[in-house]
Amino acid sequence: MNSIYQFSANSIAGETVALENYRGKVLLIVNTASQCGFTPQYRELEALYQTYKSRGLEILGFPCNQFGSQEPGDSQTIAEFCELNFSVSFPMFEKIEVNGKHAHPLFNYLKAAAPGLLGSQSIKWNFNKFLVGRDGKVYKRYAPIVSPSAISRGIERLLKND
Repeated sequence: MNSIYQFSANSIAGETVALENYRGKVLLIVNTASQCGFTPQYRELEALYQTYKSRGLEILGFPCNQFGSQEPGDSQTIAEFCELNFSVSFPMFEKIEVNGKHAHPLFNYLKAAAPGLLGSQSIKWNFNKFLVGRDGKVYKRYAPIVSPSAISRGIERLLKND
């Protein structure tokens, strides 16, 4: 597989979404959690989305409970939390696993395309961010400690590459 367009995932409402629907967009794909020290990053992610969505950015949030059980809720609970606390309007998906034998195939692809520190493919914590170009290829991986606002330069660069 040479791009993310071969994958699909279930939206937080339970509908299958083909990532092909995002062809031609710049994507920021994030594994999220509602009870994490990085959870306030939802606010910055939403700000990025509002700033750049008219130019072709989509942010895709994938809740994950693999790190400290910090996403224990079901889809409805997660959706309500994101809306009420952070006014999240970007697409959110059903809770997934990002590591291990049950890892979502999309995240296996992302990890292989953009390994972490020292070539590690595993995701170490919530709020890893993968920036994907309009061609569906992974441009860069950002650690949880990198704030979403710090990614704006990379987003700008990819949005200008029409």
